[in-house]
Amino acid sequence: MSSAVYVRAEVRRTLRNRRFLVFSLGFPLVLFLIVAGANRDVRDFAGTGISFVLYYMVGMVSWGSMAAVIAGGARIAAERQIGWTRQLRLTPLSARAYFATKVAGGYVLALGSIAVLYIAGAAYGVRLPAESWIRMTLLLLVGLVPFAVLGILFGHLLSTESMGPALGGVTALFALLGGSWGPIAGSSDLLGQLAQLLPSYWLTQAAHSAFTGEAWPLKAWVVILVWTVVLARLARGAYLRDTGR
Repeated sequence: MSSAVYVRAEVRRTLRNRRFLVFSLGFPLVLFLIVAGANRDVRDFAGTGISFVLYYMVGMVSWGSMAAVIAGGARIAAERQIGWTRQLRLTPLSARAYFATKVAGGYVLALGSIAVLYIAGAAYGVRLPAESWIRMTLLLLVGLVPFAVLGILFGHLLSTESMGPALGGVTALFALLGGSWGPIAGSSDLLGQLAQLLPSYWLTQAAHSAFTGEAWPLKAWVVILVWTVVLARLARGAYLRDTGR
């Protein structure tokens, strides 16, 4: 099986999986519509000078896209259980192409989540310059890389039974500490300083760039790079151990 064929098959399979589509696209969208709809008249949320709808939209974008790419690990766990991963190892498909394909599948869901939340936000009155939409989207795509690798790691470590609680708990913890669900402690506080060492914090800041007009500082790029490298090494080790078995 060639890499191109596997990528196309993975993307089609991702789009046909209704359960993942509902979880990754539907749940963040429904939550946004309910909460933002009830507060759409709030024009200055928590003294930030921006509307509640805008603030909540970018928070849901960061959380929904993060959940989408991590959820790719559940597909890997399911493939391991039915023996599909073992069959793939008998093909010329390289480990690098395998990982790249899984990341691509997660990004398809993430882009879908981002798109539907952008549309919902615009329907509720969010208006931003084109450069703000572009900057936010590009930073989000970069910030999602370590979470895509985390999904691969989980897929090779966990069973299908334990995947659901693990994904839900880890995603919720990252979202809470990263500020996706609301403001966290100030940068001078201990909690704020610790949060800045998490990739979810900078993923949220990528979404916040829509209304702050600021791109990431150097620290953000370092944090994303370090988490990606460490998680990639762990994922590779888990894949090789799984291959050995």
